[in-house]
Amino acid sequence: MPQTALSRPPRTTRPDGTPRRVGVELEFADLDAPGAARVVRRLYGGEIVVTDPHRCMVTGTALGDFTVELDMRAAHPDTVPEGDAPPKAGDAVKNGLRRLWGNIGSLVMPFEIAAPPIPFDRLHELDRLVAGLGDAGARGTDASPLFAFGMHLNPEVAEETADYALDHLKAFLVLAAWLRGAIKVDATRRLSGFIAAFPPHYAAKVVDPAYRPDMEGLIADYLADNPSRNRELDLFPLFAKLAPEALFARVSDPHVRARPTFHYRLPNALVGNPAWTLTEDWNRWVAVERLAANRTLLDRLGLAYRDRLRRGDLAGWAEECARDIGEA
Repeated sequence: MPQTALSRPPRTTRPDGTPRRVGVELEFADLDAPGAARVVRRLYGGEIVVTDPHRCMVTGTALGDFTVELDMRAAHPDTVPEGDAPPKAGDAVKNGLRRLWGNIGSLVMPFEIAAPPIPFDRLHELDRLVAGLGDAGARGTDASPLFAFGMHLNPEVAEETADYALDHLKAFLVLAAWLRGAIKVDATRRLSGFIAAFPPHYAAKVVDPAYRPDMEGLIADYLADNPSRNRELDLFPLFAKLAPEALFARVSDPHVRARPTFHYRLPNALVGNPAWTLTEDWNRWVAVERLAANRTLLDRLGLAYRDRLRRGDLAGWAEECARDIGEA
């Protein structure tokens, strides 16, 4: 299959002037952590480190350090003993239970592989990983009606300001219907609640060109209508990095890690499908960044989308967006 050309975002450097990177998280089933780690080592080199029965790391690869684990907190130890510290009473029992919970959980929960942040222009190298996992027996979203698996992109931000974050949120809200249609988001994933759409009244508020809060106002409004990280575009990691006090005063979630990235959760993880590549979903994300960088078009589409929301007339909106951004 011909390789899809990678799109470049309009801004390619981080606030310190170094190249922006993107992290990828990929969910799958039918292949355990050691098996997936062996695929990583075969493709990129490195050393496999088993940290518990359901979690491995592959360190020192050509791309950096990978983590593969069962996406289930109860299957993993809370902490890793340091040095020669003696085990605490009951640790053996708890770890035995965690192994058991993990064995059971692996029947219904996905494994997740987290790739290290890599430069945008090397993203196509991870398509080899997708193919390698599929060849090893891993299966993704479309393999079963029960598999609500996703692929997450974590592109680093080019600017750590409220306006920059807001422009990308506005652009995402305007393009969300087009993205869902282009991706053909799996029905089970839509129903699972992990990638809930933003409420229409919140979208109407945000896409208004006149809506320009400061960082604290942006976070307060976001949390008032989106008190969960389970959104198609999750801004909790970015808010935790830029304004942790404002976020954690109202949010208590052990899964939230501060990162200077957008956490784009919408794409399916079609591992095992030879027609699917990460590159295609990356290019759709770049369409969001390009719209965010074009304030004139962003404001025009924001007004049009706001008007359609007010009238309850969204028929054809995805197609209109596709024409305006050149993705028809």
